[in-house]
Amino acid sequence: MSPATGAEQATGRPAPLVGILALQGGFEAHERVLRRLGARTRQVRVPTDLEGIDALVLPGGESTVMTLGVEREGLKEPLCRLAAGGTPILGTCAGMIMLDRAHLGILDVLAQRNAFGRQLHSFEASFEVDGVDGGPVHAIFIRAPWIAEHGPDVTVLAEVDGHPVAIRQGRILALSFHPELTGEDRLHRFFLSLAGFGEPTAKET
Repeated sequence: MSPATGAEQATGRPAPLVGILALQGGFEAHERVLRRLGARTRQVRVPTDLEGIDALVLPGGESTVMTLGVEREGLKEPLCRLAAGGTPILGTCAGMIMLDRAHLGILDVLAQRNAFGRQLHSFEASFEVDGVDGGPVHAIFIRAPWIAEHGPDVTVLAEVDGHPVAIRQGRILALSFHPELTGEDRLHRFFLSLAGFGEPTAKET
C-alpha cells in the first residue's frame, strides 16, 4: 500500500481530486503545485471530465481562446452547475476573467482585461493578502486583470494601487496574479481547505 499523501495524513480522507481546465494556458504549473500539496489532479477538456471532482482550477492564459474552447466543448452549463452546487473554484488571471459577469457569470464581479498593461508591463510585487498568514505573498502579474466592479457578497482580500487583485465569493477564489509561478502555495492550500482538505491558511469570511 502506498503511503498517505499530505492531504490524507492531515484529514484522514482520500486526497482531493482537483480538476484543472486544460483547454489552453498554464494548467501544468497548477498541477505541479497541487500534486506537491498531496492532491490528485485531472485535466478537464470535456464535460465528463468534471464528474467526481472535489474542486476546480481555471488557470491563466488567453481568456478569448478559453471562452471559445468552453463554448466549443459545451462546458459552460456544466461549469455553472458545478459552481452553483458549491464546488470550490480557483481562478487565476484569465481564470478570474472567465468567472466574471461578462463570461461564465459565476462571480458577481466585472474584471478589466490587461488592466496593468500588456506583456511588456508584466511585473512582480509582494503584498499582504487579508487573512493569509506568513507575511506578504509574492506574485507575478502577466497581462493581468483587476476587479473593476463587484457586488456586496464579494470580499476583497488584496489590492494593488487601489485595485482589487484577490477576491473571494463563497467558496470561489479569484486572483489577478500567478502564485503557481513563484513557489507560493499558501493560496492553493487555502483553496484546498475550502474543499475540506488540510488546514486553512486564510481566514474564513
